Amino acid sequence: MRTHTRLWTLAFGFSLLGVLSVPALVQEKGGEDLTGPYDVVPNWPKPLGHAGWMWGSQGGVFAENPNRIFVVQRGELPELPPPGPLAPGLFQFPAMPVAATGRVPRMQNCILVFDRAGNLLESWTEHDHLFEGGRGPHKVKISPYDPEHHVWVIDDERQQVFKFTNDGKTLVMTLGVAGVKGEDEAHFGRPTDIAWLPDGTFFISDGYVNTRVVKFDKTGKFLKAWGTPGKGPGQFRLPHAIDIDKQRRIYVADRSNSRVQIFDEEGKYLDEWPDIRSPYHIMMTDDQHLAVSDGVTNRFLTYDLGGHLITGWGSYGSFPGGFWSVHQFSVDDEGNLYAAETFGGRTQKFTPKKGVDRKLLIGSQTKLMPMARASR
Repeated sequence: MRTHTRLWTLAFGFSLLGVLSVPALVQEKGGEDLTGPYDVVPNWPKPLGHAGWMWGSQGGVFAENPNRIFVVQRGELPELPPPGPLAPGLFQFPAMPVAATGRVPRMQNCILVFDRAGNLLESWTEHDHLFEGGRGPHKVKISPYDPEHHVWVIDDERQQVFKFTNDGKTLVMTLGVAGVKGEDEAHFGRPTDIAWLPDGTFFISDGYVNTRVVKFDKTGKFLKAWGTPGKGPGQFRLPHAIDIDKQRRIYVADRSNSRVQIFDEEGKYLDEWPDIRSPYHIMMTDDQHLAVSDGVTNRFLTYDLGGHLITGWGSYGSFPGGFWSVHQFSVDDEGNLYAAETFGGRTQKFTPKKGVDRKLLIGSQTKLMPMARASR
């Protein structure tokens, strides 16, 4: 009898130890899974430390690699004063966020480069003057087919597109005339984005005023343009982003028509995907899915190339992991996601959750050609 009692006691003891260890293995209660298959990286990037000034509207972000991430902001904003004291007994509700586009910035530190930890590597202050008189850079990209990794910056309000050497020391090409809008071969009407073919041919979505796509050869020579105002096939109401798949089809985020349109490289209309509320940015992944950031629903969406929705997640908010209009996003080759918010005035970094099904991730952007050593 004692033996059975002792065995039962030992079994109960081990069982109790197991029970005590269970909470570490069982999913926590509650929660809303706001960040989908990702975890947000807190306090990325690190503050710039400019007394009296804070982050401005974030126009764009592009990860050249996991340790070199470009962020373009529309200047710095004056710091907001802290909330004043309350009368005794009153409760302080969380303050409504103030849109980063609602105040006048100073055009300083417009092009920034950070490492994986969020440390500032470079600030291309010598080029801040290019954005004076406008609202700052709109988007930033590097062609995946360029061995020198030139950095392209779109300035919608100043009507120009800039091409810099990778170190930012030289401005090697400027398209458009500063502050002058037009619909001819030499002018833009608030351009928004850029995408390339393997031979260096590139396409610019143009834009807030013009409703067209413009095609250039690799030297910047105008080749053709297509698009007119309207809601029909091949017409646009704000072409806001552009990208290209491996079959050389052109995808255009027709933002104010709530759709993505698809063309061949000569501008022939092929298809459209409707009912995407407000596609701010699109990105063709290396595994040939189209990722979309919706600036109104504040969700990330992924579609197959037939236009079928695969995944969707995200939520509005100014808290870590929430979104307030993702204007451009980028994914490095480790799967880290970077999201630049135009109204939120910040760029957030997300890492894949441990053990996550990789099919749920957005997928990496088209891989960059290895960089020629002599160009650094």
